[in-house]
Amino acid sequence: MPGCTTHRHTGRSTLNAFSASSDQRSFNSPTDLPDSLQDAARIAAESCHALAQASGALMRCRVDFDTSVGDETYTTLKSSTEFMQEFVTALCYASIPGAMDMKQNEMMRVAKARAELRELRAGMEEDSDSNQDSETSAREEELLQIIANDGADTEGAAWTGPKVRIYFPDEGSAALARRDWQSTLPPCVEYSSCGGIRRPDVSKDAIIMFFCPRASEAEYVEKILYDTEDERGEGLAMSVMVNPLLVDMGVTGFGMAGRRLRERLIDGLIPAYYLRTLPWGAMTRVWPQLFTVWQEDENAEGGYRMIKALDSLPSNPDVEDIYAIENGEMNANEDGFGFLNALGDFVNGMTRL
Repeated sequence: MPGCTTHRHTGRSTLNAFSASSDQRSFNSPTDLPDSLQDAARIAAESCHALAQASGALMRCRVDFDTSVGDETYTTLKSSTEFMQEFVTALCYASIPGAMDMKQNEMMRVAKARAELRELRAGMEEDSDSNQDSETSAREEELLQIIANDGADTEGAAWTGPKVRIYFPDEGSAALARRDWQSTLPPCVEYSSCGGIRRPDVSKDAIIMFFCPRASEAEYVEKILYDTEDERGEGLAMSVMVNPLLVDMGVTGFGMAGRRLRERLIDGLIPAYYLRTLPWGAMTRVWPQLFTVWQEDENAEGGYRMIKALDSLPSNPDVEDIYAIENGEMNANEDGFGFLNALGDFVNGMTRL
């Protein structure tokens, strides 16, 4: 993950500070690179949280995260899974009342269990010549289980507060997430799929997220989005699309169908966070700041230097031109961004959606 010197936001107090001051930030200030995948996920969550606070209920936004650098070994969904888990967790703690308190209670249970276990084992060592009673051994097992569960109360009541619902492209992906993610993500998270046979109970959904929705699911995404907004009203804080791929030549086409879909569903999404790695650098953006293009530079602090800041997302040809101009391979005044790049803007812009 590319890194650089940045103004970082860590912990709950700085998240509140970020939310309070985000509307005071200049829209002309450049975006710094994150330090790591976890840092990127946290910053993305902070941005969505602040955007929801500034916009009010029913806010729609998008988060784009791509560190594949063109490597198609894994699907977008698989390569984004770790980021998604970190992002959802951070957003839950920032936006769902009670989620952070529960996490802090779990951390406290682990700390107390470790301390009691140390004392218990110290006592057991002193009495090593005698047989340990069953009560002491049972307590040791209980403490080890608390630590293994990260302090989670496995026998406690189910979560009854506001929920975050993630919609996966298909039921298979949702089922895998229910199996593999539940022990990692907060209990307020629910897992559903686009086009599922049974409609989930969304009466407590405060945030809905669409994880890597594809063009083949576009109709379902629209229906789920509109139905949930109608049912929840002001109770729905935000809708977040993560790595949406909703326009495809083979499914929706680039004609009227693609244009209408873009107008109805895509154009209204606020880009809350963007990070894409490039063969020679990276490009990023945090709402409400500028998009920035970075080039690897071993002499720069953090290993990267910013070479361009823009108020909108550049197309792939424009990004390559920015690199070429910066490195003396193109004359900015004479060569510029001409007709071919304008055509590239259209094609690459549609394929990127």
